[in-house]
Amino acid sequence: MKTNTILFELIKRNFIKTILFVFAVALSFMDCAAQKKPVSFAKGEFKTWAQTPPMGWNSWDCYGPTVEEHEVKANAVYMAAYLKKYGWEYIVVDIRWFVENDKAGGYNQTDPRYVIDEYGRYQPAVNRFPSAANGNGFKDLAEFVHSKGLKFGIHIMRGIPKIAVEEKLPILGTNGITADQIYSTELQCPWLRDNYTILAEKPGAQEYYNSIFNLYASWGVDFVKVDDLSRPYHKAEIELIRNAIDQCGRPIVLSTSPGETPFKDADHVKEHANMWRMVDDVWDTWGHLTHLMDVAQQWYPFITPGAWPDCDMIPLGRISVRGERGEDRMTRLTPDEQYSLMTFFTIFKSPLMFGGDLPSNNEFTLSLLTNKEVLKMHGESANVRQLYKENGKVAVTSQNPVTGEIYLALFNISDQKEPMNVGIELSKLGIEGSCKIMDMWSGKKLGKFSGTFESELNAHACGLFKIN
Repeated sequence: MKTNTILFELIKRNFIKTILFVFAVALSFMDCAAQKKPVSFAKGEFKTWAQTPPMGWNSWDCYGPTVEEHEVKANAVYMAAYLKKYGWEYIVVDIRWFVENDKAGGYNQTDPRYVIDEYGRYQPAVNRFPSAANGNGFKDLAEFVHSKGLKFGIHIMRGIPKIAVEEKLPILGTNGITADQIYSTELQCPWLRDNYTILAEKPGAQEYYNSIFNLYASWGVDFVKVDDLSRPYHKAEIELIRNAIDQCGRPIVLSTSPGETPFKDADHVKEHANMWRMVDDVWDTWGHLTHLMDVAQQWYPFITPGAWPDCDMIPLGRISVRGERGEDRMTRLTPDEQYSLMTFFTIFKSPLMFGGDLPSNNEFTLSLLTNKEVLKMHGESANVRQLYKENGKVAVTSQNPVTGEIYLALFNISDQKEPMNVGIELSKLGIEGSCKIMDMWSGKKLGKFSGTFESELNAHACGLFKIN
């Protein structure tokens, strides 16, 4: 009897211990979940986040540094209704969303009222973004964009805020390091003096970038455009930014801006960014497009899934509503010039970030953004290469690796009044014998051709063709 009692006690004690152990393990898992650290991404994994060139809307061309929440939402609603099914998905709030009193036609650098938290991290100005009240940041706006099946992005400037340095604000994730310990006035952005350069080798430098990208991840940000990175090329800060995104636990597409990104740094930028600007801002004048074509010639070999040379925003539709450049207007580019711009951007496989106010689009502008054949080429083509650029004529080609279709873009970039024939020997496209050719913008079947193909083009006009 005594033996049975002892045995029962042992079983009871072991049972209680087992229950307590299981309970302790459960509590441990709950605690880990509550304090879960961001999952880090593997080196180079970011290239899987933009296997096709990103497509979206950016507030810069139409609202400069003054865009407001209701305007962002209106563009998101339009995109969801008219463009989402064609692959457009990003809604990006551009520069200075953290300034309460910025202005159109430039920047208020006289008495800007910054909104910043206790760790030196900019916060959205509540008078422009009411849903950011009570420290909410962009969470609600990002959730609104996500509810439409779209993705949300923001613009930031390289470096650390001057105001954080002046007030010696602490850097989150460090043991007492403050903003004034990681900055330099050297290489400060010459055209917008909100921030100072971050010295990458200083303790706290990586932690500062980590802190802002962890914040953006908590808001639900999917895309970040980082300005003042490319000219001069800030290699050290680009690496800090890459590290910060990779440790934040959220796949955030990285766009570096503006151009001209030095070609000597091509190998570095493609290993750290999803897209990088080749030129400065492209506005609605013909010379901006021809300059872009010149610079782009060296970048064709670097067009690859996950890492894209960037032609800049698309200055079409209604721009400069409260913009940085010029008065409220519909684009000054002629219809022919607009076709040329969209043809070059799409065959080059540039990211497509529309700059105009989407709700103000007319039918013609909308047609430029929703041509299924053109967008299929943009998303699926490979082996993009320039065939020639001479005597005011340009020819660019690519191929669909799945269907075998060949794409051909022909441009008359001259200013002469008389039309010019622009063409190519079909053998240079690998075509022997006859082939069928279709005009991709109109959908018109042009018939069978052999030997050569030419198109008569007016000045600044183009043709975009699919060859079977």
